[in-house]
Amino acid sequence: MQEISSSRRGAIIYLSVWLFIGCALGGVISLASDAPLANAMLFAIPMNLLYAFAAGYSAYYLCRAYPLGSRRAASIALVLTVAALVSGFLWLMAGRFWNGLCQLLGVAWSGIEFTPQLSALIVGLGILLYGFAAAVHYLVIEFVRAKNAEQRELESLLMAQEAELRMLRTQIDPHFLFNSLNSISALTSQDPKAARRMTLELASFFRQSLGMEAHKKVTLGEEMVLIRHFLAIEQVRFGERLLVEEAIEAEAAACLVPPMIIQPLVENAVKHGICSLPEGGTIRVTARRSGSMLHIRVDNPVDADGPSGGGDGHGIGLTNVRQRLSGAYKHEASIHWGLTNNSFGVDITMPAQAGEQRE
Repeated sequence: MQEISSSRRGAIIYLSVWLFIGCALGGVISLASDAPLANAMLFAIPMNLLYAFAAGYSAYYLCRAYPLGSRRAASIALVLTVAALVSGFLWLMAGRFWNGLCQLLGVAWSGIEFTPQLSALIVGLGILLYGFAAAVHYLVIEFVRAKNAEQRELESLLMAQEAELRMLRTQIDPHFLFNSLNSISALTSQDPKAARRMTLELASFFRQSLGMEAHKKVTLGEEMVLIRHFLAIEQVRFGERLLVEEAIEAEAAACLVPPMIIQPLVENAVKHGICSLPEGGTIRVTARRSGSMLHIRVDNPVDADGPSGGGDGHGIGLTNVRQRLSGAYKHEASIHWGLTNNSFGVDITMPAQAGEQRE
């Protein structure tokens, strides 16, 4: 009963059904006993609304006390049958009492003649309506139970997915930190100023990344600040061999993306592209918004004849990004990569979400 009456719409529908049954009962009484229609309705409608609450709550608590599957079907049927019989006879007694009150009014439009057929009709209808109420409550209880189970399963899935995304994000930091510390160690004796500059950039990088950890999404502009710190660290290592070009549209910069979703791509561009080319090259990061979609591309030159020329060695970073996109956007996001004219490119497409949707 609580599930039905918990919402205004459910309560209105429930009472409307019983009001319709009351009107139908009044019509049957009027036709069967030749009683005036007004008298029959005055008797039937209040009686039916009373039974709606009495039988409704009784059936609800019995359905809760004897849930389906908890006991044998025969035991549940016996309990409900006895309850329906008792309710039917109690409804008959209440009907006789209400009819007596109506007859005391002494006016032409109140009171009806109680016949044995009418008594049998009230008892039989009371039993049927009690069974109907019990069936409705069982359906509602099972529906609510299934809905709650589905919601718990969804919450568990979301928690597992969030834990997986957090694990994928934390895979980035140790690898990058290890490489950076090795570079700083090498530069300490060769170029102390460069080592100091690299240390400061590394501190800025991790300060920025820690600030982003509190959010599931950050703006692309914030992500690019992190990328610039990363590339500044790498430029200390590679010097003039590493050049960077950005083409980030203002609308794209305001869109939300998962934190550190581009950093693995840029790291791959340095590790498998610039690092393998004696003359170095240019890493290009472009982003544009097209309607409801955000398009991001990272390009870098590669040695087509080298071991990573065909894209080998990019697998871990690209798989990481693909899994994170799938976890965050399901089928709405995609990532594609390929080699064209000694240039390796990665394209990301994801829904363009506004900055006010940040979580």
